[in-house]
Amino acid sequence: MSFEFIDHGSVTSVPGFLACGVTAGFKRSGAPDFAMVFSEEPQTNFAGVFTSCTFAAAPVRLCQKRVLKNEYMRAVIINSGNANACTGDQGMAAAQQSCEIAAKALGIAPEEVGVASTGRIGVQMDMSLIERGVALAVPALAADGGNQAAEAIMTTDTVPKAAAVKVEINGKTVTIGAMTKGAGMIDPKLTVPHATMICIVTTDAVISNKTLLKILGKNAENSFNRITVDGDMSTNDTVLALANGRSGVEIAPDSAAEKLFADALLQVMQNLARRMVIDGEGATKFVEIKIVNARSVADAKLAAEAVGNSALCKTAWFGNDPNWGRVVAALGYSGAQFDPDKCDIYFDAIPVVKNGGDAGTAETDLLDTVKKSEFTITCDFNDGDCEYWVWASDFSYEYVKINADYHT
Repeated sequence: MSFEFIDHGSVTSVPGFLACGVTAGFKRSGAPDFAMVFSEEPQTNFAGVFTSCTFAAAPVRLCQKRVLKNEYMRAVIINSGNANACTGDQGMAAAQQSCEIAAKALGIAPEEVGVASTGRIGVQMDMSLIERGVALAVPALAADGGNQAAEAIMTTDTVPKAAAVKVEINGKTVTIGAMTKGAGMIDPKLTVPHATMICIVTTDAVISNKTLLKILGKNAENSFNRITVDGDMSTNDTVLALANGRSGVEIAPDSAAEKLFADALLQVMQNLARRMVIDGEGATKFVEIKIVNARSVADAKLAAEAVGNSALCKTAWFGNDPNWGRVVAALGYSGAQFDPDKCDIYFDAIPVVKNGGDAGTAETDLLDTVKKSEFTITCDFNDGDCEYWVWASDFSYEYVKINADYHT
């Protein structure tokens, strides 16, 4: 596939998209906390996938309705500092009013505005801050504002996360850009159309809502749904993709062009997913857990997620402890069906378990591996031909400190 990442790429690397990040006053620190993304094209197709948490936030429920009922979405507003979750009818009214305020300022219909929020749960939205954010954002919209928008949606993130690629399709160039936030409360289970992570994708491809939704859902399963920082799913996980069609390149359903586009988008989404894990709250390690030769994908998934979410495994990784017994225990209670007497486990390429027993590798021989900032744990069930992988971070003192802070 002919694609390349754009240096300092963002949502505004895509022609026809403007964005900005401003300070509305949600954050006590005075840091940017309100972002806007806007398409200059009046007919901008869109799709979205969202948290499967039953306590879905008001912005999530509003955008779910947009995906099911509306044809176009030209703008997205994102505030950082208030999740507008578990806020009842007042919260739903606030989400709707936020779209109306932005729509009026932009000269578009309220139904063409999407909204996402991140921050503390159970706090009613201060609409004066939304009004201030919109008033500041509209005149600040710029063709180079994507990275500022990525900064404005951060919460406990330490760095903004944005990326963009160019891909050649039918002899022409299509651009895909995206930004995401998320460092804690990360274990998304995004569903169609039903993470805290928020991701906004932009592209200049010509693509229907239906086709874009299909691609977005499949790619989410192989990117954001494969990561875990702490095993806690958010009330606000949201991925919205906007396609303004400016390139003129049509992505027809079930075509070679669709495959090229989907593969390029997956590269962007996996790039951002990986960076979310690396920037996880207090994270010092990036660990890939691979389950191979399992009886089913479902079994492999259960096993990989059990290891990736195990507090004992995560604290061992932080402490550079090569205690592979914690991996064995997690596999055993995962609910996955496999024959333990056939199981082999490797830390990178070093065998620690063979045929369900100690492979004879001294723990001291594993120290160099577990001290690395990135390593892979491979569990070979030798019991089928299915596999699954998960990207996980460790648990550090800093993670506890961040999440024990009342003001976080």
